Amino acid sequence: MTGEEFTGWSPAAADFYLGLEADNSKAYWTSHKELYETQVLAPMLALIAELADEFGDGKVFRPYRDVRFSQDKSPYKAHIGALLERGYVQFSASGLGVAAGYHTMAPDQLDRFRAAVANDDSGPALEEAIAAVEARDLTVVSHDTLKTAPRGYPKEHPRIELLRRKNLATWREWPADTDWIRSRAVVAHVADALRASRVLGEWLDEYVGPSLFPSTRR
Repeated sequence: MTGEEFTGWSPAAADFYLGLEADNSKAYWTSHKELYETQVLAPMLALIAELADEFGDGKVFRPYRDVRFSQDKSPYKAHIGALLERGYVQFSASGLGVAAGYHTMAPDQLDRFRAAVANDDSGPALEEAIAAVEARDLTVVSHDTLKTAPRGYPKEHPRIELLRRKNLATWREWPADTDWIRSRAVVAHVADALRASRVLGEWLDEYVGPSLFPSTRR
C-alpha cells in the first residue's frame, strides 16, 4: 500500500479541506491535487498500513461524490475516509474521526438485531456493551432511526429507543487543531478507539452477523 511511515497530518491537510469547502470545484481540485496527494492521501495510506496488522487491510474511498440522486451537486467529498476490516477512519477540516460497528444493516440483519434487542438476555447485554463503550469516551450513533416502534414490537418496550435504530456504530472525533494529530500519536489514539469499540462489535457479530446480501459493515 505504502512504504512510508505515518507522521501525522500537517496543518496544510486541514487547510486543503477548508479551501475545498469554500470552492468545491474542479478548478480548485486540479490546482491543489498535489497537495491532496502528499498531505492528505499519503498520510491516510500510511496510517491504514500501520493499523492493518491489528484491524485488517484498509482501502481509501474515492474523493468524488455520487451526485446522481442528490440535490447537492458538489463534485468532491469534504473529507477523506478509509475503511478497515474492523473500523473506519476519517479526516477533514473539522478533525479526525474513528468509527466501528454496523453502519448499515440489510433487512435480514435488521430482523436479527431487533430480535436480539427485544430478548431479555441479549438486550441487556447490548445496553451493557453501550455503557462500556461510552465509559471510554466514545459515542454510540445511528444515522437512521424509525419515528415509532418497528412492526411487531410494542411502543412501550423498555428498549424501544434501541429497537427504533436501523444501524449502530461507535464514533469518536478530535478537532483538527489537536496537537497530536500532527504526529505519530494518531496511530495510538485511533487504535485505542477501535479497541474500545470491540465490545459493541462483538455483540453485533454474535447476535446480528453478516448478511446474505453484500455487507456494508464498517
